[in-house]
Amino acid sequence: MDIQSIKQRFGIIGNDPFLNRAIDIASQVAPTDITVLITGESGTGKEVFPKIIHYLSSRKHGPYIALNCGAIPEGTIDSELFGHEKGSFTGAHEARKGYFEVVNSGTIFLDEIAELPLSTQVRLLRVLESGEFIKVGSSKVIKTNVRVVAASNVDIPEAINEGKFRQDLYYRLNTVPIFIPPLRDRKDDIFLLFRKFVSDFAEKYRMPALHLNQEAIKMLINYPWYGNIRQLKNITEQISIIEKNREITAQTLLKYLPQSQSNRLPVLYKKQDSQKDFSERDLLYKVLFDMKKDINDLKKIVYDILQNDDVLKNLQKNNAHLIKKLHQDFETISKSNEGIEIQSQPIGVEQMPEPIHNSEIIEESLSIQKKEIDLIKKALEKYNGKRKNAAKELGISERTLYRKIKEYNIQ
Repeated sequence: MDIQSIKQRFGIIGNDPFLNRAIDIASQVAPTDITVLITGESGTGKEVFPKIIHYLSSRKHGPYIALNCGAIPEGTIDSELFGHEKGSFTGAHEARKGYFEVVNSGTIFLDEIAELPLSTQVRLLRVLESGEFIKVGSSKVIKTNVRVVAASNVDIPEAINEGKFRQDLYYRLNTVPIFIPPLRDRKDDIFLLFRKFVSDFAEKYRMPALHLNQEAIKMLINYPWYGNIRQLKNITEQISIIEKNREITAQTLLKYLPQSQSNRLPVLYKKQDSQKDFSERDLLYKVLFDMKKDINDLKKIVYDILQNDDVLKNLQKNNAHLIKKLHQDFETISKSNEGIEIQSQPIGVEQMPEPIHNSEIIEESLSIQKKEIDLIKKALEKYNGKRKNAAKELGISERTLYRKIKEYNIQ
């Protein structure tokens, strides 16, 4: 099947040479059982290429399944992929087959492969090398004949340097690499894609199609499109629904194009400079909360000392100036650390604080938890509940976000 026929069958729009090269590699590697790694930015359409590889292979009559590794909670991902035996963990009321057993003789597409935990990467490497795996809670080796196609939008070599991805698994997956170019490098395809989306939405919503004037077309083509095809499609749908005038000018289009890229969606493994800023912020929070804990410990010690009447009388008589100085220190620290409520009061008999034990520490953790919950809610609201985008905005994995949403019972 030639490249044009593949485009028509799978709905691929564009004539960019790098796009055509990616389609050509996919069609050549399809008849083999070679493992393929697809790389490219988020939103470039990587999910189409595993389908090309599967339906042009001898496995086309076998099962095909696409899994997002970042959407499966870390605690259950081994069970999802490889299955488990009854009673192997809490809640395992019956045995279950994993995807590698169910999709035998077919193809598995593992999207966001860099999200896999290291322990799961070891299991996956064994499947790729020997076709064998063991269910969770079992000692029986199971054979499978599955083709694996993986995809990632992160820099895996950098993840390897950070110890977050196994080098041997990377080389095993990267037998044949396919790179999908970003939309900003396919300028001639941008308007073609826009017209296709305009036509689709006009039919879907039963309204006249949009038209761009020349200035708007030029703006559309020169925009960087960091969200790639996904962003272009979303903005096209917004304009199709909201704008009553079907003739779109550059001024109208500008209202829908984000001008600041400060919120550009990050990938999981950031550059070192980005990590430095995040780490310094976290370190500052840690220092401030540790300071509060030390103050609470000091207050408890002083309180315990003052429980002794003789010591109390001597302190009040001979060290009044020290108590006053201690109170002033509390006030100074409290005022200099806005956002961290450090309750301070003069240390004396009538105004002695209640005994401070674990309750203070619990309040500390709750204050951190509240900030975390607020950030998660804001990120989810910003992206209309889309967990993947919210997780990337927060700089955490989607699996971690899923766990925190469940832990904090965030609606």
